[in-house]
Amino acid sequence: MQSESKQSLLNKNLKLMMFVLIAIVFISLILFRNILFQSTYLLKSFGELSVDPEIAFRNNKPTFLEFYAEWCEVCKEMAPQVSALREEYEKDINFVFLNVDNQKWNNYIRKFDVNGIPQVNLFDKKGNLISTFIGKQEELIIKDSIEKIESKAKSQDEIINDEFSVIKENKNHEVTTRSHG
Repeated sequence: MQSESKQSLLNKNLKLMMFVLIAIVFISLILFRNILFQSTYLLKSFGELSVDPEIAFRNNKPTFLEFYAEWCEVCKEMAPQVSALREEYEKDINFVFLNVDNQKWNNYIRKFDVNGIPQVNLFDKKGNLISTFIGKQEELIIKDSIEKIESKAKSQDEIINDEFSVIKENKNHEVTTRSHG
């Protein structure tokens, strides 16, 4: 009789511990869902945040073009870093995100020889391809490439602006020994 009551008590304790464990897991999933599923959400939002590629290649700004898929684990892993880059540079650089599962982007997939994802292509403001990264990349590597494109674009702007902002003296009528006249 005593062994039956011990067995019953043991079963009740086991059931209670299982219930508490399941409750803890469930509550943890609810509390930490943003952290656990953030990259999936970010990846799904990329398409909505994307600049149209036709506009991006014509608006005289450098372009960050990423080919991705929502099922791609590496794409999910890189999504927070890519999102941070977009937030930092979106005023100066076009961010274009093309889902390889969407058939309307097939011409871009063929044009840029996408054979692995994620693939990031960086273009200067004239639409010239500067860098291509395939697979998992460190944020700093991509950021350095963006900085180089951005600094090159700014230095070209400074040269153009410098040319038009300085009033130069007209020396067409100066006579020197080599002027023939």
